[in-house]
Amino acid sequence: MKFLIVLVACVALVAADEIKLTDEQKAKAKEHGAACIAQEGITKEQAHSLRDGTFDGADNKVKCFANCFLEKTGFLVDGQIQPNVVLEKLGPIAGEDKIKAIQANCDSLKGADKCDTAFQLYQCYHKNHAQI
Repeated sequence: MKFLIVLVACVALVAADEIKLTDEQKAKAKEHGAACIAQEGITKEQAHSLRDGTFDGADNKVKCFANCFLEKTGFLVDGQIQPNVVLEKLGPIAGEDKIKAIQANCDSLKGADKCDTAFQLYQCYHKNHAQI
C-alpha cells in the first residue's frame, strides 16, 4: 500500500512539472523536436525514448538530435552550453536554485564532439530532474 501511495505521489509530481510549461512552450518544443527528427533522420520512437530518459543504445544520430534540439532552444551554441539561457528558461519552471545546482554538476561535461557533448548534457540534466 505504501508503494502505491509513493507511486501516485511521484506521478503527480511529474505531471505537475509538465503542467508548468505554457501551451506556447509545449508547441515550440514539439516544433523543435519535429525539425530535429527530420534533420537527423531518427524515428519518433527514438526521440521519445530520449525524452523519457532511455539512453542505452543511443547512436550518433540520436546524439546529434540532442544537439539539434538544444541548439534550437538556445541552450547550446556551437557545442557550448549557454548557462544564462538555461537559467532564464528553466529557472521559472524548476526553480533557479535547483537549476544552478544542476548546472554545477552538468555544465562542464565535454564529449568527443558537439553531438556527444549535447547528449551528455541532456542525459545529466534529465537525471537531475530538469526537463529540457
